[in-house]
Amino acid sequence: MKKRKLGLTSKILLALVIGIVIGIILYSLPDAKWKDDFLVGGVLYVLGTMFINALKMLLVPVVFFSLAVGVSSLSDIKQLGRIGSKTLIYYLSTTAIAISLALLVGLTLNPGKNVDLGAVQEGEVSVNEAAPFSDILINIVPSNPIEALASGNMLQIIFFAIMFGVTMTLLQEKVPTIKKLTLELNDLFLKMVGIIMLVAPIGVFALITRTFAMLGYEAIWPLLKYLGSVLIGLFFMLIVYIILLRIFGKVNPFIFFKKIIPPMSIGFSTASSAAALPIFLRTAEESLGVDKKVSSFTLPLGSTINMDGTAIMQGVATIFIAQVYGAHLTPSDYIIVILTATLASIGTASMPGAGIIMLSLVLTSVNLPVEGIALIIGIDRIVDMFRTSVNLCGDAVGTIIVANSEGALDEAVYNDPTKTIR
Repeated sequence: MKKRKLGLTSKILLALVIGIVIGIILYSLPDAKWKDDFLVGGVLYVLGTMFINALKMLLVPVVFFSLAVGVSSLSDIKQLGRIGSKTLIYYLSTTAIAISLALLVGLTLNPGKNVDLGAVQEGEVSVNEAAPFSDILINIVPSNPIEALASGNMLQIIFFAIMFGVTMTLLQEKVPTIKKLTLELNDLFLKMVGIIMLVAPIGVFALITRTFAMLGYEAIWPLLKYLGSVLIGLFFMLIVYIILLRIFGKVNPFIFFKKIIPPMSIGFSTASSAAALPIFLRTAEESLGVDKKVSSFTLPLGSTINMDGTAIMQGVATIFIAQVYGAHLTPSDYIIVILTATLASIGTASMPGAGIIMLSLVLTSVNLPVEGIALIIGIDRIVDMFRTSVNLCGDAVGTIIVANSEGALDEAVYNDPTKTIR
């Protein structure tokens, strides 16, 4: 009998589980040079960082060329307007739903009640001031597109790529060489994503093992109620996604969740939506059957402005910090939190820990001490991994819904179990 080879999804999941187990074992061992310096701070750090850097290396070219190709493939500019408006409505709506769910969970479970400030090890925390919303809007348009590409400013890159694609569409056959070159470069970088995914299990193992090897139970234990509240909020958001997929996407949600495991695993282990984006673009087209003209627009935009998981964390964290400090929030305060967190998600970078920066904006909006962030900073890495996974899931659900509404979803590919990233 021929031995069945493990697929990439199975390998990544296996690496994830083994990494968690070994990480916990390493943490329980006494401090030693071979463990702290050679293994955790050496081998695992090097392998994990190299893997993340490889993904970051492809982020800008994959986003730019896939978006430019997708937009240029639209025969009618009005179609871009339809896709764009549907995408924005979906992203803003689900973010508002997410923050509302978070506040409901927080007020029901009361994670900050009877919590001793000293028990959660309040300490120093440095939080950059969040940019005003007006500045975020202004900064969408790059004054120097080359600088935007070099610095990885995703909103500016998306704007420039859309303009590039729209102009190619308007010029039609006047720029055949540029259109062909853009298409070929897009194929080239997506192939590079496939090559890097061959070592994804090793990268995921290194990142997860190091994370759990460095976590301290003493800092986590008093905050388990906060963590549990966030996880419950994230779980309810997944149920919302299942309902949306059934009603508006008209697809089987279980097939969806099975097929997005590879990019979700990358997002979970790196705690970065941006790191998982190149793999998600490939998954959307090859596994989910989404036309490139939709996925190349919705996914890069979603990784930049759609942060449902982060919104849930911000809602629960706001309730937690308010209760710890004994602050009373009024109904109008909760409305302000919903509006602020929804708008703040647009300015949240798709990199690890960025949600903490935007949390400062939410806390300030309802006059809560920004210093309260120090209460949850110790556990944020764990929360970050889970909320990033939900962020990515929300982007993919929106992509399916928009694609279905535009007749750009190949259901035969979507329902084919063999169409998975390998």
